[in-house]
Amino acid sequence: MKQKLSHILFSQGFGTRRLCAGLVWNGEVMVNGEVVEEPDTEFETEGLRFTINGQEWPVYDKALVLLNKPAGYECSQKPKHHPSVMSLLPAPLRERGVQPIGRLDEDTTGLLLLTDDGALIHKLTSPKHHVPKVYEARCKHPLTSAMVEQLLAGVELKEPEDKLRPPGKFQRAPEMTQADGAEIVDETLLRLTLLEGKYHQVKRMVAAVGNRVEALHRPQFGALSLPADLKPGEWRWVHSPAEVWGQ
Repeated sequence: MKQKLSHILFSQGFGTRRLCAGLVWNGEVMVNGEVVEEPDTEFETEGLRFTINGQEWPVYDKALVLLNKPAGYECSQKPKHHPSVMSLLPAPLRERGVQPIGRLDEDTTGLLLLTDDGALIHKLTSPKHHVPKVYEARCKHPLTSAMVEQLLAGVELKEPEDKLRPPGKFQRAPEMTQADGAEIVDETLLRLTLLEGKYHQVKRMVAAVGNRVEALHRPQFGALSLPADLKPGEWRWVHSPAEVWGQ
């Protein structure tokens, strides 16, 4: 489908329509290696790439990016104690309204997906779709085969202290959950695969078997693995949601 260049820039998060037209008039936008000077010039959007101030951008109807989340960032639009992961993304992605697909605690590192596709967020976070997430938990105490067996069989999650209700108030029933996969990597390193995403789930599961998580990292979401060359705080495009399912 063909669209005017100013409309394309607007859809990709480069500001208001007036601002996008100004970028073109100022000679800051290149398509196919040539400066475009007329905002109403039309281009086929499928597979289109444009360059603004030396940086190339692909055109996507819906944005999907993979971020190597460092520790010390909150997965929130309105962070309380730490900077938001949004601050690690360029302005056009923030302008498009991308949101994290699920959340990682501020001290958790690793693979975080963000998108402006609400339907995709629902699909990838719903336990009905069985999208596996792999976590590596460095534990305080040595791991045992009995702990692994418990995690695979199912454990009861106690209510986190910051979620406890005052005495006399209705208390939530304990939650039961189990790991889809669990293996001991070394004496204190546990690799855990989950199909759902509950509040502080990995930490609560490990606590339920008598251990404690000292550090937590997510190297894999679905079929996507964290690229070895992607440094903490860096991001890259995921070209299609199908990649999450390995398609």
